[in-house]
Amino acid sequence: MTRVKRGNVARKRRKKILKVTEGFRGASSTIFRTANQHALKALCFTSRDRIHRKRDFRSLWITRINGAVRTHGLNYNQFISGLKTADIILDRKMIAQMALRDDSAFQALMQQARA
Repeated sequence: MTRVKRGNVARKRRKKILKVTEGFRGASSTIFRTANQHALKALCFTSRDRIHRKRDFRSLWITRINGAVRTHGLNYNQFISGLKTADIILDRKMIAQMALRDDSAFQALMQQARA
């Protein structure tokens, strides 16, 4: 049976892991064993944080809406409830953008929610 030399394959595998850990601090970007551990952990964190990013943005939008609504004499809960009873279907991202950029449209939305 012929001998299999896998030096090229091993080097490619190591270089692939070290490419992922570029920019990490210390030994976790240069030494293969620690780089491999940190790369696996980082990949777990990225998948977790994609979900967390959605959560964080939703809470940011709610905070912005609440701040804008309170200046007009309502609170967030009353505002969202008023929109639901008025059959206005807008997501929180769009409402937060309106509160931030388009004050006249947000005023109209407030009137609809009050009525």
